[in-house]
Amino acid sequence: MMRTSQFFRRRRRGVLTALATVSLVAGVTSALAPAASAAVVDPAASYVLVNRNSGKALDLHNLATNDGAPIVQYTRNDGAWQQWQFVDSGGGYYRLKSRHSGKVLEFTSTADAADLVQNTDADRASQQFRLLDSAGGYVRLVNRASNKAADVWEWSTADGARVVQWADLDGANQQWQLVKVGASAPSQFSNPIKRNGPDPWMQYHNGYYYLATTTWNSTITMRRSRTLAGLSSAADQVVFNLSGRPNGCCNMWAPEFHLLNGRWYLYYVAGQNVPDFNPTQRLHVLESSGTDPMGPYTFKADLGNTWELDPSILQHNGKLYLLGSASDGTQSLTITPMSNPYTLSGARRTISQPTLAWERQTHPVNEGAEPLYRNGRVMLVYSASACWGPDYKLGLLTLTGSDPLNRSHWTKSPNPVFQRNDANSVFAPGHNGFFKSPDGTEDWIVYHANDSASGGCDMNRSTRAQKFTWNADGTPNFGTPVRLGTTLAAPSGEPAS
Repeated sequence: MMRTSQFFRRRRRGVLTALATVSLVAGVTSALAPAASAAVVDPAASYVLVNRNSGKALDLHNLATNDGAPIVQYTRNDGAWQQWQFVDSGGGYYRLKSRHSGKVLEFTSTADAADLVQNTDADRASQQFRLLDSAGGYVRLVNRASNKAADVWEWSTADGARVVQWADLDGANQQWQLVKVGASAPSQFSNPIKRNGPDPWMQYHNGYYYLATTTWNSTITMRRSRTLAGLSSAADQVVFNLSGRPNGCCNMWAPEFHLLNGRWYLYYVAGQNVPDFNPTQRLHVLESSGTDPMGPYTFKADLGNTWELDPSILQHNGKLYLLGSASDGTQSLTITPMSNPYTLSGARRTISQPTLAWERQTHPVNEGAEPLYRNGRVMLVYSASACWGPDYKLGLLTLTGSDPLNRSHWTKSPNPVFQRNDANSVFAPGHNGFFKSPDGTEDWIVYHANDSASGGCDMNRSTRAQKFTWNADGTPNFGTPVRLGTTLAAPSGEPAS
């Protein structure tokens, strides 16, 4: 028995075919128009293919590099896994080669609903496609072996929807826009800027954005780009390997790099074994040999000998303080004085606990404190509630006294300052950082979030960025977290390329 959804799918296709026939009969004069000539492609370029029905891009599922990996649609981010090169096979046919994996698209069967996959390039007919024009500048991809078109299954608009083959009916779900990479306006970008990028930290330095995120393994990596848009496809480079370190070989989280006294100091969390969230996690610091954020780095110091997460550096009145998150019955914000960027000089103090209802959703947590300075005001923006729940969010502490080590000198805002937005499909936004636009005129926040309420506290969280403004009372106004794929103006002063 045919599935109901299949029945309506095929019925819809039949209606489209009938309408096309009526159109041809009613408009005989249109037959006199010149035959369409398929879109011209540049074999030296890379293209993103955007589906007309869904607005989403042809995407290599989970950044796979193996033969047989499925091809899906996903919110456009212009990553290498969404970039395709047209390799000429002759006779008007092309293979579509992934910039990420080096493999080509293929239908391994001629049956309806066969999945589009990637395989090693053998230039066989099942890997060859011709381009047929559709209205509005769109094209269809018709396979040489099956003579069927690449089609988003069941007209889906969801991330991760299958791409299959079906009889060429010129439906909107079979039509693709070819977007040449680098041809879009250089003053725009869209999130995410790194798909698998939890706990992001970014700085703009000497003409480049530098981004580091949690790896959950024994390496610390960093990528760089002259534009925010370019970060999505920039290569991660290993700047330090923790393997063999007795007090922190593995499970690297929450890297941050700060330029202090002419050198970069890279702070991070690591433990003695790979499994998630374990009692051996400690704070550590590396030191660069010069002024390049990507190093080289040497190991400098362990920072404390008890469990602690999420290091950052507060600078106030010429002094340095190590910020962190540790347990005093609940996971709370901590601060420790430092005599230099790698030496603690006093006892660790607690300055904030998760006491408010919105700090205790799923689990009570205060973590990830990040300094924010403006017009003499010193603030900490921190993450609250459980990272494994959809209500992870940002809160605000303001230094209203003179001593950062004194808990009573910090005032907590009664409401969160950045939180989930169901309408935009943004959940658990948190663990942020701040950076300035290249010309220094704009303030920007970088953070991670999930695109579903069921997303967890793992590597599926993606790195996102957006500009923020200021309220009349001097506090930050982060606005609403933006939906993935939304076109945003790039930071002011970005170079054209």
